[in-house]
Amino acid sequence: MEKEKFLGKYRCPQCGSKYLIEDSRTGEVSCQSCGYVLSEIVIDQGPEWREFEESEKSRSRVGPPQSIMYEHLGLSTTISKDLKDAQGKALPKEAKKHLSELRKADYRSQVNIAQKRNLEQAANVLRIYADKLNLPDYVIEGAMQIYKEALKKDLIRGRAIRNIIAAATYAACRISGTPRDLREFEKAYPIVTKKDIARDYRLLMKYLNLKVQLTDPTIYVNKIASKLGLSQNIIQETIKILNKAEEVGATIGKDPVGIAAAALYLACRENNIDIMQKDVAKASGVTLVTIRNRSKDLEEYMKRIPKEEKKEVKEEVTSVAES
Repeated sequence: MEKEKFLGKYRCPQCGSKYLIEDSRTGEVSCQSCGYVLSEIVIDQGPEWREFEESEKSRSRVGPPQSIMYEHLGLSTTISKDLKDAQGKALPKEAKKHLSELRKADYRSQVNIAQKRNLEQAANVLRIYADKLNLPDYVIEGAMQIYKEALKKDLIRGRAIRNIIAAATYAACRISGTPRDLREFEKAYPIVTKKDIARDYRLLMKYLNLKVQLTDPTIYVNKIASKLGLSQNIIQETIKILNKAEEVGATIGKDPVGIAAAALYLACRENNIDIMQKDVAKASGVTLVTIRNRSKDLEEYMKRIPKEEKKEVKEEVTSVAES
């Protein structure tokens, strides 16, 4: 229960009583006799904790949560060189010696100045991508973890920090299954081109042994369709086309965004929806030539599917008849 402070030197303007109390939690000053509230300043002076456990004993005020974005996860300490206590008095000789030893140990545990500056610059670039690409926290932390691993293996030497952190962010997106392509990275931070990101991404893949699955083109379908205002039926038809194309190997070695956009264009054409290739290209961020070439490839593969199925059925019937 919050303590109440008595204010004996003031009187209540309502009843003249001098028994006034102040609630330190809300800031209210009220009369104990008649209940008249003299001032009302609703300010909660308590700690701004967020605790969802039943026990209130576990509540504590310990600052921001740990994050890989900060040096030492945000738990670094600073020991002052002013060897005085809270009242300004000089500390005893033993206490001074003990604090001096603690300060030396703390300084030795810190990263060097060059590495600290490196991490700060990488974090600044990472925040740009996080803001422009709307990346979730787990992708941001994964990107910083990859960058720190590259820093430990000395992969940053002789290379631009912004290029490596961009490649690490792209790798984190690929690992977590977050659909972001190189064109979006280049648009978010034009100083780093998609060619630079692709080059350093291959470097990280080679020396850090990152396990990245092949990008599924279907994850880009909803994004492109929403920009074009297409219905859910078209999205489902596009996914069917992509699944059939994957079965016959039509998606191997192709840009997943280009394949998704081409499949979406074919789905619209099959459902008699009037849409131009340049509109699909603009919505997906790929060139018109890519849409045209990938559409032709998909059409050729789709034409082969019925013939192959008929051929397999005919072979099965022939083998049964011979037996």
